[in-house]
Amino acid sequence: MVEIDIEKENKAIAQEYKELLRISYQTLTTEDKKLIRKAFDVAVDAHQDQRRKSGEAYIFHPIAVAKIVAGEIGLGATAIAAALMHDVVEDTDITVKEIEQMFNPKVAQLVEGLTKISQVKKDMNISMQAENFRKMLLTLNDDVRVIIIKLADRLHNMQTMESMVDYKQVKIASETLYIYAPLAHRLGLYNIKTKLEDLGLKYTEPAVYNDIVSKIKETKEEQDEYIKNITDVLKKSLDEEGVEYIIKGRPKSIYSIRRKMAAQNVTFDEVYDKFALRIVYKSNPHDEKFLAWKIYSIVTDHYRPSPSRLRDWISSPKSTGYEALHITVMGPLGRWVEIQVRSERMDEIAEKGYAAHYKYKQGANEESGLDVWLNLLKEALENSETNAVDFVEDFKMNLYAKEIYVFTPKGEIKSLPKGATSLDFAFSIHSEIGIRTRGTRVNGRLVPLNTELKSGDQIEIITSQNQKPTINWIDYVTTSRAKNKIRNVLNENTKKIAEDGKEILTRKLKHLKITLNEATINELVNYFKLKTSLDLFYRVGIGAIENQQLKDFASQKSNAFMNFFKNKIKRSPSYNPELVNKNELSSNYDMLVFGAEQDKLDYKLSACCNPIPGDPVFGFVTINEGIKVHKRDCPNAISMQSNYAYRIMQAKWVDSSQQEFKAILEITGMDSIGLTNELTRVVSNNMHVNIQSISLSGEAGIFNGTLAVIVPNNTILKKLIDNIKKIDGVDRVARVYHN
Repeated sequence: MVEIDIEKENKAIAQEYKELLRISYQTLTTEDKKLIRKAFDVAVDAHQDQRRKSGEAYIFHPIAVAKIVAGEIGLGATAIAAALMHDVVEDTDITVKEIEQMFNPKVAQLVEGLTKISQVKKDMNISMQAENFRKMLLTLNDDVRVIIIKLADRLHNMQTMESMVDYKQVKIASETLYIYAPLAHRLGLYNIKTKLEDLGLKYTEPAVYNDIVSKIKETKEEQDEYIKNITDVLKKSLDEEGVEYIIKGRPKSIYSIRRKMAAQNVTFDEVYDKFALRIVYKSNPHDEKFLAWKIYSIVTDHYRPSPSRLRDWISSPKSTGYEALHITVMGPLGRWVEIQVRSERMDEIAEKGYAAHYKYKQGANEESGLDVWLNLLKEALENSETNAVDFVEDFKMNLYAKEIYVFTPKGEIKSLPKGATSLDFAFSIHSEIGIRTRGTRVNGRLVPLNTELKSGDQIEIITSQNQKPTINWIDYVTTSRAKNKIRNVLNENTKKIAEDGKEILTRKLKHLKITLNEATINELVNYFKLKTSLDLFYRVGIGAIENQQLKDFASQKSNAFMNFFKNKIKRSPSYNPELVNKNELSSNYDMLVFGAEQDKLDYKLSACCNPIPGDPVFGFVTINEGIKVHKRDCPNAISMQSNYAYRIMQAKWVDSSQQEFKAILEITGMDSIGLTNELTRVVSNNMHVNIQSISLSGEAGIFNGTLAVIVPNNTILKKLIDNIKKIDGVDRVARVYHN
């Protein structure tokens, strides 16, 4: 047992508390300090016997969360007090009512919101995590600060996860990447978002993370020198113009470098914009815009800009409130460099999100500053009838969406997610207008309802009282708000038609001397290969199931024995092993073992990422198909590990037997005569590798090729890739995963 020096620990706790008051972004009044002190005392008392897994006193955790809330996010005394007490109700006998009596209703409401998030029913039939997120997002209706404190709590947990077991680390990190980082992004808390993403990567893909970190360290000196070159050039001109400014070099986050490497199939060295320069200038509100463009012209006097990569978020701020000018210029050595231009006010808003907004609004208090944010996020919560996983997926889609800016016929500006259609625009004005949309005009021209909008378009909606959404409309829209509204209207119509259909079906079956009961309904649903009784009644209601089909059903029902054989014959095509193998490589060998006991279980290799021996993998217990094995970096891994953590099984390769696997390589390079021959020669010279298919196409001196090979394991595949890279003219070889 480790001896704990209580006196030393108490000193450290007192030190942390002082630090908390010192770093607060808001100016704390005497009343504020009293409130925070009282909350601190309650928390110390409540957690006095608790310790974290690492062995340190539990109270260090709430103080750390309060420090993030106070310093990095910039909330006031109410939120700091709630952060200090965020685990008190859950871990001790103190009730929310008592907190309200000791403090005030607002503090109690925040603590209650944070407690609600923690208490989740362990219902195994649904995704607990998604349900948890939905509950968390619904607390927005009470106060957005609940979620902000929750983000701070999550950040501190991520920072102190070393002493946890591996699979818990992966689960928590996956949840973080899946929902908490996008939430921080939506709230404009870019610092928090970046930290969450980097830590998420550290635990979901440790090897990739460590590799990028070490490479950043290796190239740091060279990067610093490069930034200094550009800075020296710009300083001279900025000083001559009398601009007050500071220039900071900002390395790109580890997570965004990883995302770029994956998206563009490039190596670390090939990611060019690994850093950005930020020019933060002093300005009064009146000259802010003028100065930003003045700095833009100074920068572009020295370096050639890329016109397609200019981002003007000063004229049209993002809906998160973010304002800045981003210029991508061609720097020395032929490298693209992003330069961000922000005033001090814009810089604070970018770092602190909405906390900085109301600091700059004259006379605004913390409460009124929250209204704007609540309205932004409530839209996504309007319809909570969908199942939890769909709900979270929809919400995420809206969180990460890039924005476009379009105009109404009167010239008002509206922001929509990139990819939004003219029908999305109709629903964004009002759901009643959306439902009654008969046509849309973009820039004065009549266009289809699914026309994708571009920034600057002006849209006019033509409505009709008789118009109703059709099932195709769901494919015409991209925003979850529009999808949910259309689904609701369609569901109402479907239910009405289904009610009529049920009556019609009862009547028709009566003629055939069959009673409509639960057993008959199930038989009919199976007979017509439908999913639910609602589908059945709806199809009868619209006349899609005809009398003759019902007669056929009746006759097969009277001959159940024959029916058994018919079904056997009917079903056989879906079990054709050749068809199955096209989608999945199935395996009966004992190459993979599962769980802590290293059990040998039946499994299938997932088609979405085609793992091969040697790849880091995990098992996912599906409902109908047993254990599916996915690669750790499978595109769907984060979602599965976050939403269905209780279905994840640890898995690892223990033995490469003679079974063989398919891998697809994409090859690009400069076209040269005899390249195909050289390529096939190199592949056939590699032992244990068979070519399944090869296709090369050349255009204007560049060739692209796809090579499908059969290999026994990962090591041999890596060796093959290295050998192909050595062929004269080959520029890049990458393994790809086709869904």
